Amino acid sequence: MILCITEKPSVGKDIANILGANIRHDGYFEGDRYCVTWTFGHLCTLKEPDDYRPDWKRWSLGSLPMVPPKFGIKLIEDSGIKRQFGVIKSLIDRADEVVNCGDAGQEGELIQRWVMQLAGCTKPVKRLWISSLTDDAIREGFRNLRPHADLEPLYTAGLCRAIGDWMLGLNATRLYTIRYALRGTVLSIGRVQTPTLALVVSRQKEIENFVPKDYWELKTLYRDVTFTATGKQFASEEEGKKLLDELAPLPLEITDVAKKKGREAPPKLFDLTSLQVECNKKLGLSADETLRTIQSLYEKKVTTYPRVDTTYLTDDVYPKCREILNSLKPYHSLLGPIRGQKLKKSKKVFDNSKVTDHHAIIPTGVVRPDLTEREKAVFDLIVVRFISVFFPDCEYEQTTVKAKVGKTTFKAGGRVILNPGWKQLYAKEEAEAEKKQDADSEEATLPEFTPGESGPHKPGLVKKSTQPPKYYTEGTLLKAMETAGASVDDEGLRESLKANGIGRPSTRAAIIEILYKRGYIRRERKSLRATQAGIDLIDLIDDELLKSAKLTGMWERRLREIERQTYSAKEFIDGLKQMVNEITLHVLSDNSDRKIGKAEEPQKGKKRTKK
Repeated sequence: MILCITEKPSVGKDIANILGANIRHDGYFEGDRYCVTWTFGHLCTLKEPDDYRPDWKRWSLGSLPMVPPKFGIKLIEDSGIKRQFGVIKSLIDRADEVVNCGDAGQEGELIQRWVMQLAGCTKPVKRLWISSLTDDAIREGFRNLRPHADLEPLYTAGLCRAIGDWMLGLNATRLYTIRYALRGTVLSIGRVQTPTLALVVSRQKEIENFVPKDYWELKTLYRDVTFTATGKQFASEEEGKKLLDELAPLPLEITDVAKKKGREAPPKLFDLTSLQVECNKKLGLSADETLRTIQSLYEKKVTTYPRVDTTYLTDDVYPKCREILNSLKPYHSLLGPIRGQKLKKSKKVFDNSKVTDHHAIIPTGVVRPDLTEREKAVFDLIVVRFISVFFPDCEYEQTTVKAKVGKTTFKAGGRVILNPGWKQLYAKEEAEAEKKQDADSEEATLPEFTPGESGPHKPGLVKKSTQPPKYYTEGTLLKAMETAGASVDDEGLRESLKANGIGRPSTRAAIIEILYKRGYIRRERKSLRATQAGIDLIDLIDDELLKSAKLTGMWERRLREIERQTYSAKEFIDGLKQMVNEITLHVLSDNSDRKIGKAEEPQKGKKRTKK
């Protein structure tokens, strides 16, 4: 008998149907050749401190740092989990071979291997590795099962991540709580959550301490187009008015008209983080709501595996794309401009070198009428983005007009769309963006100008003020986590910084939720604000090892290198031990009498409607 172990009962049922295991038992399905059972996500966890040493149960500075000589795992204390584990263990004992059918990612590998280890599995194991749950994908996956050993580096990286979170989280939380917390207060510290909180606190302080500075710009209106004086900003209105009075009687002369054609490629396909950012921006969804929604869409077979950090597809997906597009019948009206043409294949979309385990999130071609309102909205974003990458680039002409009044030079710019290309799919959004444009925006449409022409103009001064940065939203915080705190809008640069991002795409939403739960951050409309408790905690932490996004990003890079076998697990764990020792010594040598109290009540989540 071949035993298949999935991560969820719903996935187990799908796989059982494909394999003909149609007899339902308590906790598994059975057929002539296969049995299919499941975990409920994590059944196992790393042991608690007192599982290693009884004296570690009591929180004391003398016991820190806690570093077990060897980490072990145990079942989570839950009657349902224990019952299901018993089912899995008995089936492993009966099986001739085991197929690991967990989610195809680092966490899925860890979940399944821990269960097999605790069950004492000595049977041959193979790995089902699929990017969608469609019937065809499952069948193809079983025809191409991977050797268990191929995924050992992925498991090792996941294990190092879990050990790192245990070592830093438990030691630092106990250390700071004992040393600095008032009675009844626990100061929660984490390898990822603390640098994330530090990003929010730092931005908030930057805004609160910001002192706006007024300045004046000289502009002039000529033929209903606003020209701006180049290199002219005035610290006082009087200074600007003096030049304005000099220029008012003089004519404006057009000195140069430069036209340059350009192209704008379609936006990149979604990875999990960019999807969460887009859903936060356009649908108002939290990162956690988006993750749960896209996970549901995956389990309903309409989208591919969601917990990905790449925006690219592999070359072998290209031949399947036309079939996927043709299957999306409700969206056929969008395909008119590319119907009957060979599908575009761009290196900005299809690049094997940019994909490791899974490709970008795309539709599978399955369309279901039973999607909830929220699922439909998220699915629409994914489908339209997928369609857009096969459309031509948007072609435009950028015009820059230079002028002079006396010795002062002015400039105006504008853009004309020659061929909207992929932007026609977003016509409504583009129209709304146009309405919000400033009159002197470089996106504005300009009349024809001729070098040498001149005429009267209407100069004026425009008062402006320097602006503080904006508070983080969940979307912009996710971007900051992805780039280790760097403020980056350019997609290409964001891609290059992902290797140093803090947290994984699949865990960032949970980290933000933890900060809400701990009472360290709260929502104000779409903005994220640090609570006083969150600010106090970050102010308390002097050690950059604990709160540096860039430093934490370096640890994340090491974990990815462990996956690729270019860095050893031993070096990573040794580095963690050194880090925990340094943090402990730093706090123990602090002679101050600083204390902080309880966090405010955790913010309650949004009232969720059943959609």
